[in-house]
Amino acid sequence: MYYKLYIDSVFILQMTTDLYLLSLAGQIMRRTATRRRLWLGAAVGAGMSCVCLMLPVFTVGARLLFSSLPVSMCMMCLTYQIHGVRSLFRASILMAAAGFFLGGGMIGILNRLRVVMKGGGGLFLTLSAGVLTYLLMRAVLRRLFRRREDNLRTVRVYVPALRQEIRISALVDTGNHLTDPISGAPVSVISGKIARCMASCLAQEKFHAVPYRSVGKQNGILSAYELPELFIEEAGGLLKREHVIVAVCDTGISKDSEYQMILHPGLLEN
Repeated sequence: MYYKLYIDSVFILQMTTDLYLLSLAGQIMRRTATRRRLWLGAAVGAGMSCVCLMLPVFTVGARLLFSSLPVSMCMMCLTYQIHGVRSLFRASILMAAAGFFLGGGMIGILNRLRVVMKGGGGLFLTLSAGVLTYLLMRAVLRRLFRRREDNLRTVRVYVPALRQEIRISALVDTGNHLTDPISGAPVSVISGKIARCMASCLAQEKFHAVPYRSVGKQNGILSAYELPELFIEEAGGLLKREHVIVAVCDTGISKDSEYQMILHPGLLEN
């Protein structure tokens, strides 16, 4: 069985899809690029895909499968100036995930549009489905990021050894029910990196052992300490909290996270 492919149509369709994927991946990674770089990355990716399609080796599916990773890595490098194999690999996997949802949405919309248009449309119909799916995914991502930003706070802690305040980006986790087993006071979580910066605040005489449960670990003990005070920036004002207990744990807080503290919602209550 043979299929007739028009390379100009394939290029246009691939470039448009790559443009959507690059835009979505950039929003997820919180990276920006000029329109010129976005179009350059999409055009180069489409060109490389077309070249791979014309290679006289393996099947079409195998060619596309083996070329997808290097093509996406090249696009990410050109568009967002990402360097390093590991970073490019992660970015490409993220782009592939966006492509999975974009493709699924396009198939769903195409099936409905073809019923309405009785099978006509061709390339125009596919491009229209891509636009609708992209706009829908972009709206969902913006809403998710807006909700996430609403849950971010800035915490200020005075560190005696540094003789200055440090500002910590904190995530308000409504699912955080961690409390001190003795006093019942709310317990927030800080990363190991922040703990090292404010080591002079974590006095051993203020040590607490806080039991916890997490996914993959039924029971555990966190090393926690009592801070004399901290300030939470909230709605243009400051909330002062005294004798705040913080536990040191990197679980759920990666080095690349926007936040380095998981704030207990109880600290925001009056």
